[in-house]
Amino acid sequence: MGSLFLQKGVLVWICLFSLRLICGYSEVAQGSVFIDGKNAIGRIDNNFICATLDWWPPEKCDYGTCAWDHASFLNLDLNNIIFLNAIKAFSPLKIRLGGTLQDKVIYQTEDHKQPCVSFVQNTSEMFGFTPGCLPLSRWDELNAFFNKSGASIIFGLNALYGRSVHPDGLSMGAWDSSNAESLIRYTVKKGYIIHGWELGNELCGSGVGTRVAADQYASDTTALYKIVQDAYKNFEPRPLVIAPGGFFDEGWFRELINKTGKSFDVATHHIYNLGPGRDEHLVDKILDPSYLDGEADTFSKLQNVLKTSGTSVVAWVGEAGGAYNSGRNHVTNAFVFSFWYLDQLGMSAAYDTKTYCRQTLIGGNYGLLNTTTFVPNPDYYSALLWHRLMGRNVLSTSFSGSKKIRAYTHCAKQSQGITLLLINLDGNTTIRANIAFNGTLLHHRKHRHHSHRKSSSIRLPKSRKIASNTRQEYHLTAKDGDLQSQTMLLNGKPLTIDSFGNIPSLEPIFVNSTEPLTVAPFSILFVHIPYVILPACS
Repeated sequence: MGSLFLQKGVLVWICLFSLRLICGYSEVAQGSVFIDGKNAIGRIDNNFICATLDWWPPEKCDYGTCAWDHASFLNLDLNNIIFLNAIKAFSPLKIRLGGTLQDKVIYQTEDHKQPCVSFVQNTSEMFGFTPGCLPLSRWDELNAFFNKSGASIIFGLNALYGRSVHPDGLSMGAWDSSNAESLIRYTVKKGYIIHGWELGNELCGSGVGTRVAADQYASDTTALYKIVQDAYKNFEPRPLVIAPGGFFDEGWFRELINKTGKSFDVATHHIYNLGPGRDEHLVDKILDPSYLDGEADTFSKLQNVLKTSGTSVVAWVGEAGGAYNSGRNHVTNAFVFSFWYLDQLGMSAAYDTKTYCRQTLIGGNYGLLNTTTFVPNPDYYSALLWHRLMGRNVLSTSFSGSKKIRAYTHCAKQSQGITLLLINLDGNTTIRANIAFNGTLLHHRKHRHHSHRKSSSIRLPKSRKIASNTRQEYHLTAKDGDLQSQTMLLNGKPLTIDSFGNIPSLEPIFVNSTEPLTVAPFSILFVHIPYVILPACS
């Protein structure tokens, strides 16, 4: 029966995973994946996946919709078992605490014990809210939870503290670091582990709401670096110093990096390339390969700035929600958004981005988890599969045969071989693909490799056991073929938590190496190929 299934595998997959068409009516096209396995083009952090928690109170509304509820880390239910399990599944998940209101926050500390006031909605205030406060007791609760869940924390500091905002939008004066320093020293005293301290949110370049000049930001970043160095002189591990947490501006970023020298570790930038959440054409943009390609320019320019500056600073995406102003319900929290999200992960990694922080873990209409129920949205499972399958070394990958296929390859994570990610943006065509490595074609009809020219870029394990002839496939599709569904299918089965709030296991199907790769219309395929050993992965 096993061999019969494999022989008819192509037909089975067309039937199960065709999203818009009745079985038999899907067009079938041929294609080839080309993978350069000689050298890695990028190297991501082992924990590349990151998600954010924001400050927004329940009163935060966009376009008449209030999508935040109690998802701020000030009022989030830290006792929710689904929330705990969702984070623990990553072991660890990087979580960046920050967002628009972070620069208006005052930290209650041991030497700053004035009454802690909440954010109050006020349309005359910048960002629509009065300044708020982080209670010391809440900081303790959060750190206890992060320790329990195994999360790795990046905290965004209040970079507007002590500055004055001029009518032209420029914030003047140096950052008053005293309040942040008190929080940092309290954190060290309590033994809380912080992965990184990040200075400011969206104050670089032209800024959002207000802006800070690059030379002043460099001075402030250096001040933060000195505080961290001193506070952690007898404490390990020392956190990363991160800046500026805003939209990429080539000249501004270059000046910051050149003037800070070795005073920070990570340059973070934000991505909302799909435009506002109210845009009714978001799905069209997501399904347009040319539109998706547009963000490569930002990744390329930032990579060039870092390379030509001779710095050890690395690039992260510090916040990316795709569509700003809280996203769009049934788009940025639905299956279709995994096309954008996974493409972003693949593209950013190919430009040597080390970490990618998704806006949000929970909150707004772009959360990995549902804002009120905490139930995972489709992108949560996409992120978890990436985290478990995609290793650190990134391989140059291209696809010929259809412009609607997005292709990315990494060395496999914690196992031999490679993991290939294929995204089919075409709703009418099933793709059958073969794989070529530096001109060496991996044939599917016979278990051997036929060389069009001599190449040492690929070798097979000597063992002829079944495992060495088998790959693992994870086919992701939308429930009932509805791209705006919030239920994702893995190999035809819905991904749902159980009654105890446990995250489902993500089990592959095993496919004989003689079968071609088959990617159904509007579907995503992760393939772990353990029998391909490349120099870049050795």
